[in-house]
Amino acid sequence: MSTLRVRALAAAVFVLLPALGQAQQPAAPAPAPKPASPSSGVKLSGYLQARETWQEDVGLTGSINRARLTATGGLATNFTWRLQGEFRTGNVGVSKASVRLTDGYIRWKHKDLGIQAGQYKTPFTREYMTSLADLETADRSAAVDSLAPKRDIGLMADYEIKKKVTLYAGVFNGEGENTTTNKDSTLLGVARVTVRPIRDVSFGGNVARYFGDSTRFGADVNYEGPRVTLRGEVVAQARDLVGGKNDYGWFALGAVKVVDQVQLKGRYEEFQRDQISLQQRSRIWTGGANFFISGNAVKLIVEYNSRKVGDPGKTKGTVLTQLQVRY
Repeated sequence: MSTLRVRALAAAVFVLLPALGQAQQPAAPAPAPKPASPSSGVKLSGYLQARETWQEDVGLTGSINRARLTATGGLATNFTWRLQGEFRTGNVGVSKASVRLTDGYIRWKHKDLGIQAGQYKTPFTREYMTSLADLETADRSAAVDSLAPKRDIGLMADYEIKKKVTLYAGVFNGEGENTTTNKDSTLLGVARVTVRPIRDVSFGGNVARYFGDSTRFGADVNYEGPRVTLRGEVVAQARDLVGGKNDYGWFALGAVKVVDQVQLKGRYEEFQRDQISLQQRSRIWTGGANFFISGNAVKLIVEYNSRKVGDPGKTKGTVLTQLQVRY
């Protein structure tokens, strides 16, 4: 081979070697995909309560006490939402089944401040704010069930201070749930404060003002230990245009878990509306047990209820069993 050809070949190899070396290196990794926007998606939950009740002079009655389905979801910008419907019959249990909206609201939360708008429970009394599925008894006390403003459509803010104090304040139509117009142009204002000085103890106070009509107020105290639960509430109502005594009621409850699957309980309550009639007085004893068949997912409630209504009054007894399933 001539000297000229050898020099030409050497030059070609000298030029191509860097390119060949680069070609043998692994390819650079592709850019990582951008993370998707955070979202909690849609979560379905709810509970079903099948009840059998035996009452003096009435006999045995079967019913579906509650059948609820709840959908909740979250967005990336501190917003969450909740929709809950209840499957039910008419008030007297003879009309065709229907579905009604119980909760429907949008909530915004940033750090310790929350604001929500729509239809939901007004922040009045701890027992009413607690789901029936989580109560020790099958039903709420007579005073709370009668005087709590219940669900309404409005705007509410809540603020938590160092995990010890929670403040609530809201303004509502005052017409009750699923009523989309404010018929009398007056409003319902509700405020509540809850204080938890130590982990197992809490105190609460609340007031509700139906402007131009009445004021409702109450207080509660709660102890929830690993085995023992103690609760008490007092609720009252003062009407603007009617003198005389206020509507008034209270209850005290105690419960103890003898084992993880069995909870014994007892409650005494009084409720009176003497301004309406002395026959509106109620004195009620409730005793029984809760059986947790599968943790909190399946609960069997067995209760005996002794209710004395009126003055001097007549006492009637009721035996209640209820099977509850949460999903």
